[in-house]
Amino acid sequence: VQLQASGGGLVQAGGSLRLVCADSSRTFSRYGVGWFRQSPGKEREFVASISWSESITHYADSVRGRFTISRDNAKNTVYLQMNRLKPEDTAVYYCAADGSVKSYSTWYREVREYEHWGQGTLVTVSS
Repeated sequence: VQLQASGGGLVQAGGSLRLVCADSSRTFSRYGVGWFRQSPGKEREFVASISWSESITHYADSVRGRFTISRDNAKNTVYLQMNRLKPEDTAVYYCAADGSVKSYSTWYREVREYEHWGQGTLVTVSS
C-alpha cells in the first residue's frame, strides 16, 4: 500500500475543498482508512474514518456535520469532502490505512493503529 494524498490548498473561511487519498494496490479495498491532521506545535489528531465496506464512518466532533468521508473501492480512492471550512481547520492532512483486525471499538481514532500513511496535503483556511 502506497497512499497518495492530494487536494489541499488555500481557501477562504466558509469555502470547501475535497481531499483525495489514492492507492494503486489491489488490496486497498480491504483496508480501513482514516484522515488525520496536524497543525504546527500540535499532535496529529483524528478527523474521520471509513471502514473497508463503506458501511461504518466516524468523525471528530469538531468536523461532524461539515466533513464527509467516502470511498470508491473500484477506484482505490477515499475522499474527504470538507465544507464550511474554518481557520482552525488549517493543518496538514494525512490519510492512513490499516487492514488488521482490531481488538477495541475506538481504534480508528488512534494514530498508532494505522500501518500505512500518505505524505500529507496542506489545507490553509484564511479568515
